[in-house]
Amino acid sequence: MPADFLGEYSDEALISHLPGFTNHYATVNGVRLHYVAGGSGPVLVCLPGWPQTWFSYHPIAAGLARHYRVLIVDIRGMGSSDKPATGYDKRTMAQDVLALLRHLGIEKASLLGHDIGGMVASSLAFNHPEAVDKLILADGAHPSPGLLHMPLLPAPGAFGNKMDGQQPYVWWMAFNQVKGLPEQLLAGRFQYLLDYLFAYVMLDESKMSAFDRATYAAVYNQPENIRAANAWYQALDQDIADANTYGRLAMPVLGIGSHVSHRYLQMSLPHVADNVQVIGLLDSGHYMFEEKPAEVLEAVLGFLG
Repeated sequence: MPADFLGEYSDEALISHLPGFTNHYATVNGVRLHYVAGGSGPVLVCLPGWPQTWFSYHPIAAGLARHYRVLIVDIRGMGSSDKPATGYDKRTMAQDVLALLRHLGIEKASLLGHDIGGMVASSLAFNHPEAVDKLILADGAHPSPGLLHMPLLPAPGAFGNKMDGQQPYVWWMAFNQVKGLPEQLLAGRFQYLLDYLFAYVMLDESKMSAFDRATYAAVYNQPENIRAANAWYQALDQDIADANTYGRLAMPVLGIGSHVSHRYLQMSLPHVADNVQVIGLLDSGHYMFEEKPAEVLEAVLGFLG
């Protein structure tokens, strides 16, 4: 996708909303990655999730950059980064990020991952612990065998206008497994999915601005971008198989959970890490950077500091 293809929603236009940050591109591990950089100090790598891009960090990026050298990376298949046919298992995507760090001469960094980005950050920590100082997972962790037991149908009475925090029904985990059809249904129409999703998983969807929505729609309206993003989900079986081969994490790990995922992180993270804290933002939905940016910053900076 050419850098100027999205007009006011291109990387070059969007970076103007983030003073002190600059766009960069690097070809590493066989893929061209886009990332934005700002701030100085110890390195903090930020990885976004579905269906967003690097721009999802804009509510907290300036606050992070006051203390850290912040790198926000469009992972493989996202935004202006390459969208190859393969390589969407989280181990390979983690190798992309590691290769970018080595390309920049960075030996060790802390990681902050949201959603799919948390899966990639976790994989990097499992596979290359020597490169990770501290790990922060915001509503996202490494895929586990528990995903195989997710219900096909929602629990009776649990599927309403807002996600049930006790019995969440994440139907898109199955929908995104389908190859080919989502691109046909959603190309040029992704705004409908975004509006539904933000209303369903956020407690206050008004915190996701019209500009933010238009930014993500401009990206995900493109069939190749839908295909690549769905590939993150289609690789979950390989991710689960990989998880069964990993040891425990020794570096400090912080889980930040919304009203939906807080309980899950409390239960799951102690099974894979020795030094764990879990903070619950129980008055926030899944897109916590937009709903509760001050609280996220407080949690992240307190943990890293």
